[in-house]
Amino acid sequence: MRFDELGLAPEILRAIVDQGYTEPTPIQQQAIPLVMAGKDIMGGAQTGTGKTAAFTLPLLQRLLPYASPSPSPARHPVRALILAPTRELAIQVHENLKTYAKYTSFRTLCVYGGVDIKPQIEAIRKGVEFLVATPGRLLDLVEQKCLNFQSVQALVLDEADRMLDMGFVPDVTRIINLLPKESRQSLLFSATFSNEIKKLADSMLKSPELVEVAKRNTVSETITHRVHPVSAEAKRALLTRLLRSDEFDQVLVFTRTKQETGRLARELVKAGILADSIHGDKSQLERLKALEAFKDGSVKVLVATDVAARGLDIDALPHVINFELPHTPEDYVHRIGRTGRAGKKGTAVSLVSAHEVPYLVDIEKLIKISVEQVVIAGFEPEYDYEYPPTGKKKPHRRPEPAAPTAAPRREPSPPREPRHHGKRNNNIAADGFDFSAPYAAKELEPRGEIPASDHAPAKPDPHKPKRPVAALLGGLGKRP
Repeated sequence: MRFDELGLAPEILRAIVDQGYTEPTPIQQQAIPLVMAGKDIMGGAQTGTGKTAAFTLPLLQRLLPYASPSPSPARHPVRALILAPTRELAIQVHENLKTYAKYTSFRTLCVYGGVDIKPQIEAIRKGVEFLVATPGRLLDLVEQKCLNFQSVQALVLDEADRMLDMGFVPDVTRIINLLPKESRQSLLFSATFSNEIKKLADSMLKSPELVEVAKRNTVSETITHRVHPVSAEAKRALLTRLLRSDEFDQVLVFTRTKQETGRLARELVKAGILADSIHGDKSQLERLKALEAFKDGSVKVLVATDVAARGLDIDALPHVINFELPHTPEDYVHRIGRTGRAGKKGTAVSLVSAHEVPYLVDIEKLIKISVEQVVIAGFEPEYDYEYPPTGKKKPHRRPEPAAPTAAPRREPSPPREPRHHGKRNNNIAADGFDFSAPYAAKELEPRGEIPASDHAPAKPDPHKPKRPVAALLGGLGKRP
């Protein structure tokens, strides 16, 4: 099947041809006709299979009769609302939307937090038909009373599972309640599904069509998985060695926390590796700057968190390294989905320490793949690394006994005085003085100036008055 067989308008087909696309992906083949028919969709596909175009192309076609070249803002009300969990994903969706709508009269806009809200308010007041937004910033704009949802005909939730993970369900529910119910078409797209996603779908979708190209929570067959068991203390050294090898040229490294992301990037830079980081604490300008540097090759390694990397669209990214395994196996699917896109080959490497083995087991159960484990010499895992885990704690290793060495020769100690057993004599002091002995006077040395011998100098008498010395010299002064 070709795109020109799907019933798309010439101006939309022209934009598709400009991108070099001729045949739709499986998710696009199934979803585009259903969306154009006005059906509610619950769609799932592997990351990188073109699901963004699966809802943007048919919505452009369905709303094309409302496109107007008029400059009046009243002729450009919000007709399609697309919600994305992160700024990066919102920007990516909007870029694709602008690309496909460039030959139409539609106005598009992307709004997200972390930047000044005033330019966004001004752009909305000028009129916009397709609005891509993050939930938090959209509610901020609602409070500014600059949005009118009465003309909204389509609602799209992209990466709905990530919205649930990030706690956006209350915000999404509030937004849904602000939209028209009867005339609204709702689309829910996600790379993975869960029971919570089904509950959300039941509350917003009307008789939805399930579009699921691949099995739930599967990964691309073009991705090679590999695990390096390593102790937690040696992870940084092993990562540095891998990045310095010829195998890795452009790498996206995942960590779990923002603090670890920034710290790891700084350590890689100190090791002489061109690296940068992207996480929630960075401003939007800093994140975009780091992403552009990674795309153009001036930065070799980009360290990112799960949330910040959601929506990153990097052509032909060859490698993804999990510096730390995620706590939920679905996040592993999203992480490695950055590579192996559009049928291209990719490599997913994970550095796993002993306490992360249970996470690895859950990941293998989800993706139904037994991941190859390769121990690198000099970077062995902890002694209690056990795969598959048995649940039994291994006893701690005792340190190896040191080689026997000759003991230093000790000098013989002086003989001790015999200890007297029995009652202690209280008349004898510790220094040997006998209190019971009769007093014996000691011969005293003569005082005064009488010498002890003919050759010895005479000792001064301490009781003899001293010779007066002038007060000016610090003496006793002149006697009266």
